[in-house]
Amino acid sequence: SSPMFTAVTNSNVQQIAAAFDLKSLGKDSSGVVIDMTEYFNGDNDILFFGPGAKGALRLGGLQPDKSYINSVRSFPINVELKTVKTYSRAAAIATGTTGIAVSSGNMTMELNSSIVLLPKVPMQARYYDPRVGYFYVGYNDFDINPQGVKQINIVKRWKLEPKAGDWEKYMRGELVEPQKPIIFYIDPATPKKWIPYLIQGVNDWQVCFEKAGFKNAIMAKMAPTWEEDSTWSLDDARNSAIVYKPSDIPNASGPSISDPRSGEIMESHINWYHNVMALVRDWYFVQCSPVDPRARKLVFDDQLMGRLIRFVSSHEVGHTLGLRHNYGSSSSVPVENLRNKAWLEANGHTPSIMDYARFNYVAQPEDNIPEEGLMARIGDYDKWAIEWGYKIFPQYTSPEAEEGHLNRWVIDRLKDKRLWFGTESNPDDPRSQSEQIGDDPMKAGVYGIKNLQRIIPNLIEWTRASNEDFTSLKDMYSAVAGQFRLYNGHVAKFVGGIMETPKTQEQTGPVYEIVPEQKQKEAVDFLNKNLFTTPSWLINQDIFDKTGETGTRVIGNLQDNALSRLLSSRTLGKLLDAEAVNGNNAYQVTELLADLKKGIWSELAARKPVDIYRRNLQKSYVSTIIGLIAASSAPITSGTFTISIGGGLSDKSDVKSIILAHLAALRAEINAGANGIPDPMTKYHLQDLSKRIDKALNPKD
Repeated sequence: SSPMFTAVTNSNVQQIAAAFDLKSLGKDSSGVVIDMTEYFNGDNDILFFGPGAKGALRLGGLQPDKSYINSVRSFPINVELKTVKTYSRAAAIATGTTGIAVSSGNMTMELNSSIVLLPKVPMQARYYDPRVGYFYVGYNDFDINPQGVKQINIVKRWKLEPKAGDWEKYMRGELVEPQKPIIFYIDPATPKKWIPYLIQGVNDWQVCFEKAGFKNAIMAKMAPTWEEDSTWSLDDARNSAIVYKPSDIPNASGPSISDPRSGEIMESHINWYHNVMALVRDWYFVQCSPVDPRARKLVFDDQLMGRLIRFVSSHEVGHTLGLRHNYGSSSSVPVENLRNKAWLEANGHTPSIMDYARFNYVAQPEDNIPEEGLMARIGDYDKWAIEWGYKIFPQYTSPEAEEGHLNRWVIDRLKDKRLWFGTESNPDDPRSQSEQIGDDPMKAGVYGIKNLQRIIPNLIEWTRASNEDFTSLKDMYSAVAGQFRLYNGHVAKFVGGIMETPKTQEQTGPVYEIVPEQKQKEAVDFLNKNLFTTPSWLINQDIFDKTGETGTRVIGNLQDNALSRLLSSRTLGKLLDAEAVNGNNAYQVTELLADLKKGIWSELAARKPVDIYRRNLQKSYVSTIIGLIAASSAPITSGTFTISIGGGLSDKSDVKSIILAHLAALRAEINAGANGIPDPMTKYHLQDLSKRIDKALNPKD
């Protein structure tokens, strides 16, 4: 009835996806029969792969002679189509400097496509709130704002409501069972010994739904056998399941399909890939083996592996309930609490299992922290998020009507810092980071490094396996180095950091805040002490002799990774912006360069020889700095490493002026140092760097 509806309809034509001849009419002409056989047999992006998926999988044209319909099954509200499709496939193979060679082949796969009838009356939607982490669907509304267009986002969630006779109980605050609970069936192909842990990972969420007023709202069951129910199918879109994938992919995922009109989740198939066990084994080994003796081997006992599977199951179930990653959850926890046994038993090391704060790497051996204080579990944030998404307010008959009530509710509840949501997509907020725990990454990193230092001397013994080569040793050494890289990355994000706290206009205080100068200086000091001062604990010749790794390569890559972030044009630009706001109270680009120079070039003032690790670091530093003012973004060779520079700076940027002055001052110190150091290799190194800086400052010479 809206005039805007008429205007939008007149101005847009819906896509015609396919056209079919009418083969027959129903008796009263209300129904028609069309023949979709060729459509099912062919290739289209409605039932099969869209252009994006085809590009990712490098799929070419469909090969009809190698493709066929396997089965078509009908159910009360859905039709399930199972097909086998074969596509040509091109694999790009690098061939050094001669270009790209392309080898072709086929990819054959079995696909299941579901055609589902949506509810006649959509579920009442709930508008998305960036302060609570839900996935959402949306559309443009041309009518809600009379002077513009507004994007409407509605959260994805299951439809839970009390049974017909239980509404009064629900309104009184009594727990009631939902009309239709959320049920996940366990794939019959799942190895039997892991089934109890997968089921427990689902049932762990029951306590959260009790906050929303429902008991027995979610559960896991074994899929019925053929004898128990011959009509049941894993491919039936009415059934949600945890599907076992005998695959070498080290992952698990929790996707869901929702009604685009309301956000109602229709079904989910959680993918549990067999090799996810190797992934969680590696995580737990690297983060917890110093404090949990059970993790000091390559094959974990079933009880420990089962507990890890339960953790993964619970996390993925959270996604299927609509919850996004909460990378900021653990930032509310004081680091020292992560070593407090009693506190951990009561609270866990992170308020959310949806955080990527998998295990407690801060705990030290002398803390005697048990399993429950090491592994993530359902926490305060998870209970709050489910309550926000699933609690029903019958007095409000539209999402617009309940919006004010929900806003006041959120404002009140977020007085508890443990309920804060930090998005996974913010590149600037150091509170929201993957794999980081505690409120201070500098303190947490020091504890984490101590544990890594305990692993390295024992790594050969802890990865020993009869009749095997040293592949596992190499992999686990790389995992230790990778964990160290994470700690450095957590800290580096403080430099130029901007904290984002979404708010509505009813709330006080800023949405965006610059990380205090002192915390940024602490971050650089951490990197100077723990990374740019050669981390000699990573150098273990016994490991290198068995794996082919080298200390220069491993440490050089770690240092280059941190330098590329600290000295990126983006980071330096943010520091300039902060200086414009806070003046001398900001952490300035000149301070950053001075602090880095103290740590990376300490040999110059002391007139000491520079060893190979520090020579590589200093070359990387100079190359990275030069790359900021270089005319092109071509890779720059630095010692034994090649560094890709992301591009130069604008000529009007103060950063360029600062960099030029910094290089000139550094060249003078290098020249003075080269004249006063007797060590020939150090002298060659400094003379080389002086020439590189000369060329950068005087490119026409």
